[in-house]
Amino acid sequence: MAQSSIEWTELTWNPVTGCTKVSHGCKFCYAEIMSRRLQAMGLEKYKNGFNVTIHPESLDEPYKWNKSKVVFVNSMSDLFHPDVPIGFIQQVFKVMRENPQHVFQVLTKRTDLLLEYDNASLLEWSENIWMGTSVEDERVKNRIDTLRKTKAATKFLSCEPLIGPLPDMNLSGIHWVIVGGESGFNPRPMKPEWVIDIKKQCDIARVPFFFKQWGGRNKKKSGRTLMDKTWNGLPEMPDAYAGV
Repeated sequence: MAQSSIEWTELTWNPVTGCTKVSHGCKFCYAEIMSRRLQAMGLEKYKNGFNVTIHPESLDEPYKWNKSKVVFVNSMSDLFHPDVPIGFIQQVFKVMRENPQHVFQVLTKRTDLLLEYDNASLLEWSENIWMGTSVEDERVKNRIDTLRKTKAATKFLSCEPLIGPLPDMNLSGIHWVIVGGESGFNPRPMKPEWVIDIKKQCDIARVPFFFKQWGGRNKKKSGRTLMDKTWNGLPEMPDAYAGV
């Protein structure tokens, strides 16, 4: 568990680390860069670098948090990577269900495998498990339709890094949309008109909209203001969540 600087969450929890690239949004993966840095620092959890590694010892952590938290699950991996055993995914889901006072945000690019497991009744959901997918440009819009077919109570999109326009999205059954530009040493630019169009689509569909950042090499300098406002839309919190 670690406090997070990610604007739309409070903590990160990584029962799995490591991943492999699956689409254009992965090109400058921050988790890959960070994991190698942590490996160089000698952290035991990252001794395998960015190779997919499960961490059963991390499963107890959510039981120890005193207050309700909003938690990004596997910020350093993808829970639905094919190298993660379904038995371990089920253990992660069990931990999340047994801690209804927290909100767990799970984000995947591998919606096909997610839906395969869900259709096989291998996943048991609770209202505090939010399921999301990354949609960085039109080439992966199909992930939205796949996510919509799952039994997750709250479904969200992370359009980050937004590297192309996303016109005419079907937001039916989607409960939250996050948009952000790419950061790092060589970020691909995000055009304002792409962001504004997504905001308009959210307004029409009455979906909460969260603008995370413009990105670039200096996130603080580029800021997160869109049309002279800061947009911090969130889905409805589950009843058991008692955060401020």
